[in-house]
Amino acid sequence: EGGAVGWTSPVILGSFTAAAVLLAAFVVVEARSSAPMLPLRLFRQRLFTVSNAAMTVVGFALMGSSFFFSQFFVYVQGSSILRAGLQTLPVTLAMVLVSPYAGRLAARHGFRVVATSGLALAGLGLLTLGTVHADTAYGNVWWRLAAVGVGFALTLSPLTGAAIQSVTPQEGGLASGVSSTTRQIGAVLGVAVLGAIVRSRQAGGASFETGIDNAFFAAGAVTLVTAAVTGLWLTGSHPTAPSPTEAARALPKEAPAFGDAPVQGDRG
Repeated sequence: EGGAVGWTSPVILGSFTAAAVLLAAFVVVEARSSAPMLPLRLFRQRLFTVSNAAMTVVGFALMGSSFFFSQFFVYVQGSSILRAGLQTLPVTLAMVLVSPYAGRLAARHGFRVVATSGLALAGLGLLTLGTVHADTAYGNVWWRLAAVGVGFALTLSPLTGAAIQSVTPQEGGLASGVSSTTRQIGAVLGVAVLGAIVRSRQAGGASFETGIDNAFFAAGAVTLVTAAVTGLWLTGSHPTAPSPTEAARALPKEAPAFGDAPVQGDRG
């Protein structure tokens, strides 16, 4: 076991180093390109940057913690795999039921109010999950899962909408794609980092239950800090105009209408 840990540590560090080098190379190439795939000027918009940073945390906390929901029920409380799947349904059902209303609430009350409230609720829900134990009755667990689901459901649509609103109409699809990408990046980091927390606690002699509780606490703390940041900084900004090259690239190519013949010139 110690050998496995010693072998995986250099691999993990090497992977993060390679990722950092590739990211730096991508930034350099995009900064020098006249028609970049991802214009770096977008990150000068506070609304765009803050919304995508918050979306990264949503992916981190939601997917990272979800990875351990079923494991808690199976390995800590002794549920069967099928029963554990059913026990995690409050998260999914809450997101399915609440998500359609998140956009409407954001349109009425603003992105900042809804996203901040959702992050705060999700963070508190994760913190309460960090206090559950092997003998905690399910009746005292499901509402914590539901709170996490409702909280994150209130954040996804408003954060994406905020990112899209921060750019020009021609760049709306790009902003949506970046928002989705940052969420996926956060999800990968969430599983890796929270998994490392659980593994390090076990390596230190703690139980798997303690490791999972610490992972929930970490996810909740990060989410609450992000809620405070969005509450302070998720405000509107005016989109910066693209360069002439970027604007020309974004314009659709017009085709002649069906049946129109090309004009060859006037014949007197």
